[in-house]
Amino acid sequence: MAASTELTKLTAREAVRLLDMGEVSPLELIDAAAARIAELEPAVNALPTLCLDRAREAAKTLTERAGKGAPGWLAGLPVAIKDLMDVKGVRTTYASPIYANHVPDRSHPLVEKIEDRGGLVIAKSNTPEFGAGGNTYNEVFGKTRNPWNTSLTPGGSSGGAAVALATGEVWLAHGSDHGGSLRGPAAHTSVVGLRPSPGRVTRGTSNNLFSPSSVEGPMARNVPDIALFLDTMAGQCPRDPMSRPAPERSFAGTVDAALADKKAWWPKRVAFSPDLGGVAPISKAVRGVIGEAVRNFETLGIPVEEACPEMGGIGEAFQILRAMIFVVNHGERLKTHRHQIKPDIIWNTEKGLALSPEEIAWAERERAAFYRGVADFFETYDLLVLPVTVLPPYDVNKTRIDGVDGVKFDNYIAASATTSSITLTACPSLSLPAGFTEDGRPVGIQVVGKPHDDAGLLAAAALLEDMTGLASKLPIDPRAGEPID
Repeated sequence: MAASTELTKLTAREAVRLLDMGEVSPLELIDAAAARIAELEPAVNALPTLCLDRAREAAKTLTERAGKGAPGWLAGLPVAIKDLMDVKGVRTTYASPIYANHVPDRSHPLVEKIEDRGGLVIAKSNTPEFGAGGNTYNEVFGKTRNPWNTSLTPGGSSGGAAVALATGEVWLAHGSDHGGSLRGPAAHTSVVGLRPSPGRVTRGTSNNLFSPSSVEGPMARNVPDIALFLDTMAGQCPRDPMSRPAPERSFAGTVDAALADKKAWWPKRVAFSPDLGGVAPISKAVRGVIGEAVRNFETLGIPVEEACPEMGGIGEAFQILRAMIFVVNHGERLKTHRHQIKPDIIWNTEKGLALSPEEIAWAERERAAFYRGVADFFETYDLLVLPVTVLPPYDVNKTRIDGVDGVKFDNYIAASATTSSITLTACPSLSLPAGFTEDGRPVGIQVVGKPHDDAGLLAAAALLEDMTGLASKLPIDPRAGEPID
């Protein structure tokens, strides 16, 4: 039996290989994760709800799973599920005091799929209330802290998932993304987060089943592990009308092929935008790290040109469309539990309630025009790369970003322009570790693939990751530090 500290250092694919060969058991991995969680949680507060005994019980039926041997088979690997998603018999609060004691009697379809393919849910990861916000804190469980400097935020809303990965509490974690909720925390903690194409992963019980804006997706410490977990999640689901079948070749298989024959998979032409044509103010610290990362493409002889799609009014369109989603999700709740809902959610919902039909129609037309331009753009370029966040990780006590380098934001959503604009492309996008600022804060680079081309995006990201070597820095022990503005 391997020492638990060594087991937590394994990549997900290494751990699954050992599980398949019988060299390590699911119970050993559960115990290793439990020991790591017990040691680190007081410092980071990433996984506030544990279900270890449930996972141990589930391990007994692994050989009976219908998904055994299918792409994405996890063979008894422990995973974390974001506390916005139901897990049967496990406290699921949506980070809201309204649901502080909620215990669902059925799991979300995605959780059922993950468990059917050999994943063992051991914990729920922390998130802001109803997943709204760029800092992971709530009145039920409190603040999640960034392990690179525990005085800093890991971002939101998949902050608990990102921290659990960076510290080695789990090998894989589920996240979700609307305006950047999966990509931002990955960037702030130096892990990898994939926002898949809409329909790639089931959203199951969502009330916005016909909207492409919110998606579920995988988070991990490296790209091959992301590909494995996407294989676990992908596939058609009868409860999601937009879901699509899994591809014939697994995502893990595509990544392996790219790493085995790198030149055959190099992108031919890459577009780089430091600020989406001036739409997004980006701090000097982030610009510096991203510029260095982009040069990795150039060392491969890949042409990199500064370019991005025509943005038009897509920032305003995103805010209108987001507000409408808030009305769907929170309009009725506002009538009955207003006093228990945080101000940002109230503001965003009321913004939606005040919209006129003309404004909504304009936003839909703007989104359609933007997508047509994006499709044209990717006839020229294979990838678009840009920053994930406008700032590196900031003070954990700040609830929002007020501005960047003298540019003030009039609402909390404005700080997400680099990710929310990409949301409306409907293209797959991935946050990849790019490096660190001079004071040691992680920065991520956002890699955007062609429409529907999740596999091509993962292949390119794997090649870029292979050059940087940053994945080898994980997992880390939490580090105390001074607050940084």
